[in-house]
Amino acid sequence: MIRAKYIAGNWKMHLTKRRASTLARDIVAATDSSDSAVKVAVFPTFVHLDHVRRNIRNSNVILGAQNCYGKKEGAFTGEISPYMLRDMGVQVVMLGHSERRHIFGETDEMIFEKVKIALRAKIDVMLCVGETLEERQAGQTFEVLVRQLKVLKAVKPTQSSRITIAYEPVWAIGTGETATPQIAQEAHAECRRLAGKVLGDDAAQRIQILYGGSMKGSNAAELLSQPDVDGGLVGGASLTGDDFSPIINAARALS
Repeated sequence: MIRAKYIAGNWKMHLTKRRASTLARDIVAATDSSDSAVKVAVFPTFVHLDHVRRNIRNSNVILGAQNCYGKKEGAFTGEISPYMLRDMGVQVVMLGHSERRHIFGETDEMIFEKVKIALRAKIDVMLCVGETLEERQAGQTFEVLVRQLKVLKAVKPTQSSRITIAYEPVWAIGTGETATPQIAQEAHAECRRLAGKVLGDDAAQRIQILYGGSMKGSNAAELLSQPDVDGGLVGGASLTGDDFSPIINAARALS
């Protein structure tokens, strides 16, 4: 099955308002508005969502948020509801990122609730999964993926088209280390198999699975050429147009 390539930029806790707005315009300029074979999304910090939204309107660039809370509203100081994100024009929310799991202690149970409420709020979900270095060295990669992808039980059959999976080997995030294309393909194929057990094989074949471990212009083409690698969740290389555009171009060349 042919799946559109999907390139997403996770800006994390970076950039000023001015730099975020400039980067958004640069990405719009690098994105072919008539090209439906490559999806491009940006995930700015919460405080820059509206500024970025204004700079990508009238383009095909998708506006994403880096996180949300698992409730619609209430006395949850400092948290953001997916309904608030939708009101801001957000189209997709990233959930389960390794930094949320390992720095902020988010559990699979918490992520389950977030996925459920985000889908209810009519926001698409990018679900992040992946193993630490210790888990990989212990041969537990697939065991970790089994546990983390059980979150997909929060997804109703009619909602499966609104799910994207991002496989992020934690040991390769921000370290300069990159999984070989073979390692990435093996993990992506397992993610698709496990998604099929929860959502059905037809739905799993349609789900886009992104690679999220230090993708950059120099390795994007080789990673994206793997049959189950449908795109990239890009961190550091998404913070300038000069670094991000080659990844978009690599995806376009393979589409």
